[in-house]
Amino acid sequence: MTKVVAIIPARSGSKGVSDKNIKLLVGKPLLAYSIAAAKKAKNIDRVIVSTDSEHYASIAKEYGAEIPFLRPTQISSDTSTDLEFFKHALNWFHEHENLRPQYVLNLRPTTPLRKVEIIEKAIELFKSSQNATALQSVQETPETAYKMFEIENGYLLQICTGSFDIDDSHFARQSYKPTYIANGYIDIFRSKFILEQNKLYGNKVISYITAPVIEIDTIEQFKHLEYEIQENMEVMEALFV
Repeated sequence: MTKVVAIIPARSGSKGVSDKNIKLLVGKPLLAYSIAAAKKAKNIDRVIVSTDSEHYASIAKEYGAEIPFLRPTQISSDTSTDLEFFKHALNWFHEHENLRPQYVLNLRPTTPLRKVEIIEKAIELFKSSQNATALQSVQETPETAYKMFEIENGYLLQICTGSFDIDDSHFARQSYKPTYIANGYIDIFRSKFILEQNKLYGNKVISYITAPVIEIDTIEQFKHLEYEIQENMEVMEALFV
């Protein structure tokens, strides 16, 4: 029985880094890292790449992913949402395979370096929770968000309070609670919740804290990560050997 399906979103047409999802990172296309990690995880039943590109699809197949469908162009733009491609995938499974997996994972290619055991633990944690609506991986921000600002009409506005009186943002860092940011390591959803609520995350999302990871959105981040891998090839070898 198919219970856990990893879906790797890999639309074409990235603007920040041209063809980012298939750009070679130490000799492997970026999306191949997410495919390799998902295929090694013992508690993932199927590994799907959701793409709008035949070329991307052929590359994904080379690395062992399934491409049962191509994503429609109307949900493959810069402004398309994760909810759209997950609903498309789930509806396709229902219509063509009479299948509704219990859990679906989002493994973004832009966070390529994952440890398989971390993925497996996240899945088991989410399975063990009856009340959680989703699980999202996060990492601690290097600077607490309580010390950050917006700017409104030229004046600083404390982001966590909405106050223009910013004295409370200038205490010692240790005075504030830690804050966290999503990092794309792994997100897990319940198919039933997505289809019934028309949402991905809901209001009871398990926090899954990981070590800091590099997300690739710029060519500079791409080059930095390539350097990091070349300095420690064990990370890459764990995925591809």
